[in-house]
Amino acid sequence: MKKIGICSDHTGVDYKARLISYLLGKGYEVVNFGTDSTQSCDYPDFAHPLADAVEAGEVDAGIALCGTGNGMALALNHHRGIRAGLAWNTEVARLVKEHNNANVLVLPARFVSYRSAVLMVRAWLTAEFAGGRHQRRIDKIVQP
Repeated sequence: MKKIGICSDHTGVDYKARLISYLLGKGYEVVNFGTDSTQSCDYPDFAHPLADAVEAGEVDAGIALCGTGNGMALALNHHRGIRAGLAWNTEVARLVKEHNNANVLVLPARFVSYRSAVLMVRAWLTAEFAGGRHQRRIDKIVQP
């Protein structure tokens, strides 16, 4: 995974800017889907373009931030090809990749420190999908 899409609403914009710098420093290519303002905005306006880019293969995976993370997760998971996992600690961030093969990590900017956000991103980026029984469960998510 080398090309990461990232988005936030106004509550996650500071963490997003800092995470972009962190990711660039680690050698990732980053595509910013906005917002870049602290002005109140609507998270779906940024979640949907990120989800479209992940589905189209324009980015390898995504990271999204909003106040609780729930709004972003709900909007992202409306896309058939998205498995957005909301994490609030490093173990959950690792498990959403290992067990759910999450292609988007969602973070609750109002409820975690920036240091925790970085640790969660690192855990998620370095985790590997376990496959096996977890693949069977993922297959059941996308049934028609």
